[in-house]
Amino acid sequence: MASLLYRLGRFSFRRRRLTAGLWMLLLIALTFGSAGLSGPTNDALSIPGTESWRALDVVAEKFGTGTATAEAKVVFTVPGAGTLADPERRTAVRAAVAELRKAPQVTEVDDPYDTKKIAPDGRTGYASVSYRVPETEVTEASRAALLAVGDSARRAGLGVEFSGDVIEEEESSSSAEGIGLLVAAVILMITFGSLVAAGLPVLTAVLGVAAGVLGISIATGFLELTSNTSALALMLGLAVGIDYALFILSRYRDELAAGHDGEEAAGRAVGTAGSAVVFAGLTVIIALIALTVVGIPFLAAMGIAAAGTVAIAVVISLSLLPALIGFAGRTVRPKARRATARTPFGERWARLVVRHRVPVMILAVAAAGVAALPALGLKLALPDAGSAPAASTQRKGYDQLAAAFGAGINGPLVILVEAPTGSAKTAGDAAQRIISGLDGVVVATPATANRANDTATLTVIPRGGPTSEDTKDLVHRIRAHQAGFTAANGGAALSVTGRAAVDIDVSEKITDALLPYLAVVVGLAFVLLMLVFRSILVPIKAALGFLLSVVASFGALVFVFQQGHLAGAIGLESAGPVVSFIPIFLVGILFGLAMDYEVFLVTRAREEFVRGAAPDDAIVSGMRHSARVVTAAALIMISVFAGFIFSTDTVIKSLGFALAFGVAFDAFLVRMTLVPAVLSLLGRSAWWLPGWLGRLLPHVDVEGSRLARPAAPATRVRAGVGS
Repeated sequence: MASLLYRLGRFSFRRRRLTAGLWMLLLIALTFGSAGLSGPTNDALSIPGTESWRALDVVAEKFGTGTATAEAKVVFTVPGAGTLADPERRTAVRAAVAELRKAPQVTEVDDPYDTKKIAPDGRTGYASVSYRVPETEVTEASRAALLAVGDSARRAGLGVEFSGDVIEEEESSSSAEGIGLLVAAVILMITFGSLVAAGLPVLTAVLGVAAGVLGISIATGFLELTSNTSALALMLGLAVGIDYALFILSRYRDELAAGHDGEEAAGRAVGTAGSAVVFAGLTVIIALIALTVVGIPFLAAMGIAAAGTVAIAVVISLSLLPALIGFAGRTVRPKARRATARTPFGERWARLVVRHRVPVMILAVAAAGVAALPALGLKLALPDAGSAPAASTQRKGYDQLAAAFGAGINGPLVILVEAPTGSAKTAGDAAQRIISGLDGVVVATPATANRANDTATLTVIPRGGPTSEDTKDLVHRIRAHQAGFTAANGGAALSVTGRAAVDIDVSEKITDALLPYLAVVVGLAFVLLMLVFRSILVPIKAALGFLLSVVASFGALVFVFQQGHLAGAIGLESAGPVVSFIPIFLVGILFGLAMDYEVFLVTRAREEFVRGAAPDDAIVSGMRHSARVVTAAALIMISVFAGFIFSTDTVIKSLGFALAFGVAFDAFLVRMTLVPAVLSLLGRSAWWLPGWLGRLLPHVDVEGSRLARPAAPATRVRAGVGS
């Protein structure tokens, strides 16, 4: 692999205009493709095959309504004295309802006075608006008509807010992502001491992210992707794109300092550091693509989209970066440094860790344990309007409904009863009697049967909100009566559905998939690292270190987002359950990033050991060469991820925080502290591999040993030697 990448680096440097031109043509093609082929995103997270989703399909078939048709609630309140029963306010509400019924794409609007949707105190009421199309197909004209009704009602003296999937506000633009990039640029300036050299990794990362996001935009025309997919790709693409370019550019400057000309240095940099970049990128890509095996379609789609962006970051670092280096010329060359007796910090830190390896290991594991403690109380749920920004109309409408009618009004359950023809209404009434007596039920409405009377539905208002444990427990209590209900009602079947039930089923499915996915990722880490380092114990140590980073990140996530500590510092307006798919994404992404640092640090130590250095000396030498660049790479990733903490989107905010914390913990406490301590304790046995296994495993030339002496190709090069 190193030889192939060596030739690619030389070609890109030498034919820099052709290489840059091809990349520009690709970006232009993606831009036009995005403009003509992109489609809407879909945030209706579902898992076909679950009870709640199957029941929605049955309701659609039997009652003639779409499984995902859009709906909204218009919440009317009385700001001052009086109630909604006052004649002038009643007239204003009914005028608004009449106007809504004329709005585009609306199929039904109920009158809150006729449907008894007025709160007991008479000061809050709501009208439900149903559309004939899914939320993604609701036009801007339809949304504008809905909001216009609110304006007219406000002029009549009413308070009006909106709730439901039709109402969506664009995320407020934030400069935080730009600040993250600025911090990354400053770190690069300090690392390279050159404005041009610092700008190249940022430029390649931005171009790579642009290509990835445009590709995702095109994919929305063919696949159902959530609105968070592009933000995830942006976050991950920027971080790995800068890091991968940093490693290659740093090695290029080292090769120049060793006396090679520009083309040769570019070839060697791509052949050595580029080999590690390929492996590191593959770990992230495989971990993200592995999300397809957990059986959750929207996670698989998001994982594949993010993996595509990482793949572009790898390819652009291997091809476009050498071309840009060629254009930059002498401006990226390292400045001559005055001789100094000062020992590099990486070497001093490595000697300290090796000297006190046992206490260091105990302290590192203890720190991970303390950080992980809050994770014992981890609760997962999907976000709803209750986690929207406090100033948004969705959140205001959500809070007003909860205050007036109880939290359960925002997450009603729908009970589906399927029975022999002619008996559904009777079976539905029996279901109502059973459910009305359950703890946690505020009200269960009378059953409504379809025309054939073979299917009936009723609505249950729970006491708890959509994401509460009380509502989850109620769903399980209802389902616990399914077998008895069927036996007592002539074979009639009872199912629980509705948005709250769908979200509960999705969260539980993701929770059940987390441990198997973690096992797949840890097993993958072991196999890949065994190939790279030709060792048994190094991969085991790497996988265990990764587990420490994961549980510590889970703990930090719970501490802040679930328990609410430090919420004000990051602009978190309300604490609650962790978004259900964040942990499984965190496992996949953090695995790939952790393996990045494992490869870049341990590869250099192995290189020195194969050359004949004693185990501890190899560790110290590896840290002396790699610690500065790995530290810069980690700080860049942390700054990029941290920039997303101030997003108004709960998913992006929590993922940005978890990744920033996870990278910091893994890079500095695990890879640069625990790893050298464990390697020192293991000594020569760290690099042991059974002979039979060594003969079976293919040789992966990550160190670029074949490039060690290109001037003397006839000379036998010792395996493992790096430049």
